[in-house]
Amino acid sequence: MKLDLLYEIDVPKPWNDGPHPYGQRIAEQRAYKEAFEQIKLADTLGFHTSWHVEHHFREGRSHSPAPEVIIGALSQCTENIRLGFGVTLMPHAFTPPMRVAEKVATADILSGGRIEWGTGRSTPMEQIAFGVDREASRDQWQEAIQAVVGMWESEYFEFHGKYLDFPRRMVTPKPVQDPHPPAWMAATSDGSAAVAGSLGLGLLSFSILQPIQKMAKHIQQYREGAANPKPITRVTTNKVAAYTLVHCAETMEQCEKNGIWDSVWWWYKNLAEFTIQWELPHMSQEEHDAIFPLLRQQAEGKLDPHIFNDADMIVVGDPEQCFEKMVKYEELGVDELICYVQFGSLPHESIMKTIQILGEEIIPKLAKREIEVEATVVHPSTDTSPAYLEGVKGFID
Repeated sequence: MKLDLLYEIDVPKPWNDGPHPYGQRIAEQRAYKEAFEQIKLADTLGFHTSWHVEHHFREGRSHSPAPEVIIGALSQCTENIRLGFGVTLMPHAFTPPMRVAEKVATADILSGGRIEWGTGRSTPMEQIAFGVDREASRDQWQEAIQAVVGMWESEYFEFHGKYLDFPRRMVTPKPVQDPHPPAWMAATSDGSAAVAGSLGLGLLSFSILQPIQKMAKHIQQYREGAANPKPITRVTTNKVAAYTLVHCAETMEQCEKNGIWDSVWWWYKNLAEFTIQWELPHMSQEEHDAIFPLLRQQAEGKLDPHIFNDADMIVVGDPEQCFEKMVKYEELGVDELICYVQFGSLPHESIMKTIQILGEEIIPKLAKREIEVEATVVHPSTDTSPAYLEGVKGFID
């Protein structure tokens, strides 16, 4: 199992460095500077990929709306670590498919062929603000993937689908990786995991909201779908990557001195507040009734952060404790564990130490356990026609 990093660029409130907007500006600049220092260290220590989200309007929680800019800058100050879009939002109102093709290929050139291409649809809060047709978002996501791959493969490309009507043009540049960067899909439900496998896409998942034992079904659904895929790209990425909060120090006592439990408490409380305010109003009554009672206590701060570590939903502890927890993920079938290390109020120095311990102590131990499995298959061609799109709709849940 490989270790990755994930960056949302958390900038927790309050922003006390000055009146608005100066406090916010200073806090954001500090978060970006520290993130780059952390990733540059990880680049020297054997981490596989640094993933960068695209989120909008998530104050405090995620100040990373332009991963292509972050990845472009990192491509010039790193040499080894792969750089992942985690994820590009594919419904056309977010970014037209031709722009996705252009920016991902440009990043692949700048990085010398180190790009991982994650794809997704986002959530109602962001979709509504961008004018995304929520009912059509799944079909637009799929159509966009097909179109982007066609733009990379073809000298001149045209596409006439249900949502995209694109005249014959040469889309430049073309990516370094042949035929194109590995493609992934963000999935939260078991059904969506099966879709990712069925379409030949890598699975981007998480354990952060469920005990890892419940991930077994999620991964099983993915593997069953991946057993007989109908790929929509030229590269089948038969891998599972899961993200969770990670903090490691020489002792658990040092983790506590770093303020780990306050930071975990903030992360879960902030998630609950955000979901109640922005996402629940757009859910069905059934979903609301099921979710709201679970989130209300968290939003009110009535939660014990230790329970998430006890259930292995997060990875906190000394090197041996963290290694033992990570092995559990590996045994479930996780190929890449994405470590979310910059969160809450954790001091920058403690995050650097976490990355150092993971790189110097845990990555070598995981490497000794690793059994090499061929996980990438290149296909001879991709059909990007609307007729093909119609044919694969049955895979979508």
